[in-house]
Amino acid sequence: MNMIKVEKRDEQATARQLRRAGIVPCCVYGGGLKNSISIQMRQQTAAQLFREKRVGSRVQLDLDGKLFPVQIKERTRNALDGTIEHIQFQALKADQKINSVAHIFLKNADAVPGILEQMIYEVPFASLPEDMIDTVFVDLGDATAGMEIAVNDIPEFQSDRIELQIKKDSMVLRISDKKRISPYSAE
Repeated sequence: MNMIKVEKRDEQATARQLRRAGIVPCCVYGGGLKNSISIQMRQQTAAQLFREKRVGSRVQLDLDGKLFPVQIKERTRNALDGTIEHIQFQALKADQKINSVAHIFLKNADAVPGILEQMIYEVPFASLPEDMIDTVFVDLGDATAGMEIAVNDIPEFQSDRIELQIKKDSMVLRISDKKRISPYSAE
């Protein structure tokens, strides 16, 4: 879902009225816009958006036939039922760097021969919109006990087009041997 159909927000209705009608109030700001734009989308569209994308993802908004390249900047959820209450989008300019996060997901984690500890789930960075990274997959299919992976070990973060906002030697994950002796165990 890279294109999202949105509408101008009904200014006569309050945010609570919109939510009761199955509408999510949203806003778009930045990126050369003189003023922020209040928009809205159906709750089903918002739910589908977050099944496929996450905060930091780049998408396009279609507002009355005009396309806006944006980044999902923030999402607010209802604590009781989990429905999306509000979404903030930041408009993108092709020649302007933007701060974002890349989400780290592990593949084949169930095949790891030891205790897997993941310390970092998101890596903050700045880049031009065309160089944005949404998701990084780390394949642990050939992982061994004692293995450690730092941010600079992941190929996507070695690009000179991305300005990391975290130390390159920050530990992403570590695999420890299963045979650890507890200091409290009887000998």
